[in-house]
Amino acid sequence: MRIVMLVVVSLALAMPLSAGEADPLLGLWATPAEDEGGQAHVEIVRKGDGYSGRLVWLVEPVYGTGDKKGMDGQAKIDRENPDPALRSRPTLGLVILEGFVRSGTNKWTEGTIYDPNDGKTYRCKMHLKGERLKVRGYIGISLFGRNTVWTRVPAGTPAGK
Repeated sequence: MRIVMLVVVSLALAMPLSAGEADPLLGLWATPAEDEGGQAHVEIVRKGDGYSGRLVWLVEPVYGTGDKKGMDGQAKIDRENPDPALRSRPTLGLVILEGFVRSGTNKWTEGTIYDPNDGKTYRCKMHLKGERLKVRGYIGISLFGRNTVWTRVPAGTPAGK
């Protein structure tokens, strides 16, 4: 009986600790500078039982001189979206990660990643190693995809710093 009581008390004391632990995926993540659209910051948040992420900062928030569609100096929009009704929405604030669920220690799957540079949505999985988040977007099976590594933006750092 003492052993049972000890186990119950130990579990009860441990519960608040685990409930209060920070979720390692949440926060601000920097994409690599060499990505097609330039470096960006993505804020990952809880959304219901899963996770989503939106663009909160872009190193190049406006189209440059000589833009292929003549939008020099204008704020970037989701112009490659296959749905014409969505092509005028701003890229800044755009939700690009959706539907992720935790599938193990530091792993999230079953989500999608949207690439505003080509207007396509890909299946996606993520794996956290320290302060680096390996993001793999793919078509069909994970074999047909590409990796990118995002780095955590230190807590308290404003987007874009």
